[in-house]
Amino acid sequence: MKKRIHIFGASGSGTSSIGRAVCAQIGYQHFDSDHYLWLPTEEPFTVTRSPEEYIRLMGNDLTGNDQWILSGHVSFGLVDVYLPLYELVVFLYVPTDIRLERLKRREYERYGGEILPGGKRYENLSKFLEYAAGYDTETTLGRNLRKHENWLAGIQCPVLRITNDSFDKSVNALLEAIHA
Repeated sequence: MKKRIHIFGASGSGTSSIGRAVCAQIGYQHFDSDHYLWLPTEEPFTVTRSPEEYIRLMGNDLTGNDQWILSGHVSFGLVDVYLPLYELVVFLYVPTDIRLERLKRREYERYGGEILPGGKRYENLSKFLEYAAGYDTETTLGRNLRKHENWLAGIQCPVLRITNDSFDKSVNALLEAIHA
């Protein structure tokens, strides 16, 4: 049974939702990479932590617990010291149009009309959606498919690729891999 899992993919691929759902079913701790990267601010996801604090906080949770799923993107190179802990790496790939719709729906659930044209969050969401859309085409400076594939090529533990857009199928595929 796999006890330490990292699940990642593009924004909107479902890593956090799937990670939380699986953890709820099997009693593992769920850690979200956004918790380590971003400071809690009034306007969320605008101020990052220092690299030292990011590494320290993540390390405290990953080394202080035996059974966990870490969901989301981690800064490759920065936290590679934790790679030997991983027993399974899960890469979620969801087509861009589906991811963008999920992101819009998520933000509407969080902020309602503030994300609509003229709303105070409209411009930030538009920029974020443009960034997220660049994942497959490598037009984004941050994470993209090529960088993820390159990182996966060097992973020593088993890798599970999930390439569907069904939440239930993804949860079941991860549960099967954990118990394999």
